Amino acid sequence: MRPPAEPPRGGRCPSSVNPLTWAKDWVRSSPGTHIWLLVIGITSLVIAAASEGLGQFLVHRTSSNIHELNEHPLPSLLISGFWIERPESFLLYAVMFELLHANVERWTGTARWLLTVGGAHIAATLASQELVLLAIEGHRLPRSMTHVVDIGVSYGLAAAAGLLTYRLRPPWRYGYLAGVLVFFGIPLLTGATFTDFGHAIALAMGFAAWPLTPAAAAEKLPPEDGTGPADRAAGPPPEQRPESPQER
Repeated sequence: MRPPAEPPRGGRCPSSVNPLTWAKDWVRSSPGTHIWLLVIGITSLVIAAASEGLGQFLVHRTSSNIHELNEHPLPSLLISGFWIERPESFLLYAVMFELLHANVERWTGTARWLLTVGGAHIAATLASQELVLLAIEGHRLPRSMTHVVDIGVSYGLAAAAGLLTYRLRPPWRYGYLAGVLVFFGIPLLTGATFTDFGHAIALAMGFAAWPLTPAAAAEKLPPEDGTGPADRAAGPPPEQRPESPQER
């Protein structure tokens, strides 16, 4: 009989994780992110392979601008989130999806992640297009802006960026928060477009989604021992000695 192998020193186990297995587990843990990314990859290939005229038609037809919202409100709100205007930017968006969406979905779960980013996409789209409509009615923008191209996934990314703030621990959280506020705040303060306003709204909705996070849920759970914070701070109760016949 062979003697058992000696365990590695230092209490460490040898790492035998297959990169392919790790990648599969990563995708399975964030299915919504990768299905969304797959659809964007397909639509990007469609635009890249289409003629210039057909590409422009598809981009305008799938936009959630004022004209399309009036004609096809629900389809335009949903479909516009699966297209990007420049297919060559797909790799950049893929990296952003992995950094933001995948981490948020793994942390909060698919349903809460989808509620946050989907709600932010819809709210930011409607609010930003309402600003465009008010500007047109006030003669600050031409009427042709009712057909402006308004597609993309940036509103959802902004919401995920806001929600991811709560995933990080101090002091990293504060540095990340400062970077996010600078990234979205500078365009808003220097010649903001309707898209910049949409990003700000989506980011605020991401911040407001704190109650959907596991950290917020953990704060609401009662302590396992049934004691409150004051009881735990005071420490355990003094040990009771059994009463003897000689003592009263």
